[in-house]
Amino acid sequence: MTEPPATRKTALDATHRALGATMTDFAGWDMPLRYGSEREEHLAVRSAAGLFDLSHMGEITLTGPQAGELLDYALVGNLSKLAVGRARYTMICDADGGILDDLIVYRLAEQEYMVVANAANAQTVLDALRERQDGFGAEVRDDRDTYALIAVQGPAAAGIVKKLTGFDIDGLRYYAGERDVVAGKPALIARTGYTGEDGFELFTAAEDAVAVWEALTEAGRDAGLVPCGLSCRDTLRLEAGMPLYGHELSTSLTPFDAGLGRTVKFEKTTNEGRFVGREALAAAAERAESAPPRKLVGLVARGRRVPRAGYPVVAADGTVVGEVTSGAPSPTLGKPIAMAYVDPAYAAPGTEGVAVDIRGSHEPYDVVALPFYKRG
Repeated sequence: MTEPPATRKTALDATHRALGATMTDFAGWDMPLRYGSEREEHLAVRSAAGLFDLSHMGEITLTGPQAGELLDYALVGNLSKLAVGRARYTMICDADGGILDDLIVYRLAEQEYMVVANAANAQTVLDALRERQDGFGAEVRDDRDTYALIAVQGPAAAGIVKKLTGFDIDGLRYYAGERDVVAGKPALIARTGYTGEDGFELFTAAEDAVAVWEALTEAGRDAGLVPCGLSCRDTLRLEAGMPLYGHELSTSLTPFDAGLGRTVKFEKTTNEGRFVGREALAAAAERAESAPPRKLVGLVARGRRVPRAGYPVVAADGTVVGEVTSGAPSPTLGKPIAMAYVDPAYAAPGTEGVAVDIRGSHEPYDVVALPFYKRG
């Protein structure tokens, strides 16, 4: 019998254990789930700042004179038009239009891009990019072991990071990233995140991760910064209405099915407009116009029972009209919430008679527009 692959550890593994973190296997990585109370960690991000190790994410670098054209062909977005120093949310699809992963792409230089994939899909994305690179003057490099990724998220994040760099933090726009120095270490400073708050994602060399983490911890001590695990990251992104691959996104859905058709750019000027999945996505766009697919909505509980992914959404007569994709107690709202794909007739905020079937009991829920939370 073959041995199962060893769980990978980030450069901050010993740091998490010293802080008493509860660790968990996530996408083949040993990651901190929580350090104490996940509710307190969640609320710290909303009111002050949280410090996250996201080094399980997959960094893939593309270089060369046709790196942009390769991305235009391999992904659904128009990445060759992305300005140096900016980032873009996009997707990679299969030939049938199904979503392989949702990504953030940073343009680091004229001939250099970095693709950041979800941990569970990083190898799939890497393989797809390499399969699609034939004929392009570009190199695809696996940089997953090169980088550590540390995020500082929350209203106090800018002030904390500012203490450790001479870079113009206030001048950095949302979805932008620049190379500079943080805590004396080279880093890509990106104003991106997955919490619904202002914040920064710092890509450093793996060997610099502990020094940067410790410097941020000290710089944020008086600002209420706390270490945060994956559990509160999930409730934060849920409140912010942000999709999670494997829940709101999958190969069984196209971007148009997921309500994210805006990420698909048919008007690309490179490759004669060709890209992987174009024909299938054009058909999906037409279907969405003539017969709108189920729509992703927010659900807020009237009671206290928490819905989970896969639970049916039902109408007053018991007819199944949708399915929960993510659900959890909301520390900010003080009640359970969920995202669900529902039939268009039940998608309008305020729709009456909608319930979630929780183990045979139809629990009433209010349909609301996403996101549940938006920073003021």
